[in-house]
Amino acid sequence: MTLLVDTSAFLWWATGSPRLSAHATDALTDPGNQVFLSAVSAWEIALKHALGKLPLPEEPGTLIPRLRERHRVEELALSEVAALQLPKLPTLHRDPFDRMLVCQAIAHGMMLVTSDSLVRRYPVRTLW
Repeated sequence: MTLLVDTSAFLWWATGSPRLSAHATDALTDPGNQVFLSAVSAWEIALKHALGKLPLPEEPGTLIPRLRERHRVEELALSEVAALQLPKLPTLHRDPFDRMLVCQAIAHGMMLVTSDSLVRRYPVRTLW
């Protein structure tokens, strides 16, 4: 499977948080799956950290690549094809970061790993 891990799920996985479901943990750690973290999530983490809303043990520019490497997570750039999925989405969720992750998952045929029940209502394959 090709998985796109959302921002919260990535942080929970990387920190060993019990908030990550067992099913998500199994999928993310399965060596047969390819796991991606979006540039959108990196942007969200950096923004929240800069605003003081997300304390981190080190700067996002160092932390995110290190965690991705440790957990064999590939980076996913935001493409025009993905961004242009946005007008096709119903307005279920107001969070622009989550909406772009949905767009990327749809555009690239990925399964989105998310605990967000609103995100799971979009026409995208999800796993939790």
